[in-house]
Amino acid sequence: MKKIIVVSLTVGLVTGLIGYNASASGETDKGRTPVLTEMPGGYRDWPVIAVAHEEGKLNDLRAILGNDIAIKAFREGAATYPDGTIIARLAWDYHPLEESKEAFGAPQSFVSGSPKNGVQFMIKDAKKYASTGGWGYVEFDDGKPSSTAMPEACFSCHSIVKDRDFVFSRYAP
Repeated sequence: MKKIIVVSLTVGLVTGLIGYNASASGETDKGRTPVLTEMPGGYRDWPVIAVAHEEGKLNDLRAILGNDIAIKAFREGAATYPDGTIIARLAWDYHPLEESKEAFGAPQSFVSGSPKNGVQFMIKDAKKYASTGGWGYVEFDDGKPSSTAMPEACFSCHSIVKDRDFVFSRYAP
């Protein structure tokens, strides 16, 4: 069973953290991997870092947003992101735009539909999240932190891009 530690901390717009004592390997790691208990205020107004189309079993459209620290780092082409960087991922299903089907004779343009897969955040703090490459991960479903073991699930995929400080997205000015 995971032990929960409640901490109050302010980092930019982020307040209120909760810690799970579990490492990426599943072993306990005292005081590791705090994740947000509330979504950062105003995150939907953060600048866009990139947009993406995810295929396969997720099959969605995504917007990757960043707080001011993230945007500055992306624009400067940082090889390593500074502590305080927060990256948000929003996703939607998508559907062909009926008018484009009429205009082109086949589905060509697609529009976003219902939100899916929750809202995910990556939070950089090299010391607190040392065992997951300096990043904490959390997903919110219906405005509440997911019960899914995000640090373990996210870090295993993000390890593929270790040479880019575990960040898949690339800045699209």
